[in-house]
Amino acid sequence: MNIPADSLRIDKWLWCARFFKTRSLAADEIAKNRVSVNGQVVKASREVRPGDMVALRQGQVPRTVQVLGISHTRGPAPVAQQLYQETAASLLAREQAAEQRRLAPEPASSLHEGRPTKRNRRDLQQLRDWDDRWSAALPD
Repeated sequence: MNIPADSLRIDKWLWCARFFKTRSLAADEIAKNRVSVNGQVVKASREVRPGDMVALRQGQVPRTVQVLGISHTRGPAPVAQQLYQETAASLLAREQAAEQRRLAPEPASSLHEGRPTKRNRRDLQQLRDWDDRWSAALPD
C-alpha cells in the first residue's frame, strides 16, 4: 500500500497534533461523530491534507482548526502546535466559554445547610416510621 507523504489518517493526525492523549481516544471521538473534516462527519480512516478544516470537540470545548502540516510521529507540544491553526471564530468561542465558566455561580453556594446531623437523621427517620406505627388502617 502506497501512502502519500502529504496525507495522514485523521485519528493519527489528531493524536500527533496532541488533541487527544492516545490514538484510541481520537478514534472513539471520531466514532461518536464528534469530528468532521470540511463539514463532513468522517471515519477514522479518512485522510487529511494541509488546508483541510477539522472541527472537533475536546471535552466540552468545540474547536475548529485548519491543517497546516502532517507529521507521522507525535512530538513535543511546540512542534504539534505548528501542525494546525485555530480559526478566529473558534478562539473567540473558547474565550467566551471560559469567561462564562469563570463567572458562573459556585454550585455549592446554593446549599444553605450541610449534611444532616445525627439528631436530624433520627428526626427524619421518626417521621418516616410514623405511618407504620400509627396507621389508622385495619391490619390484614
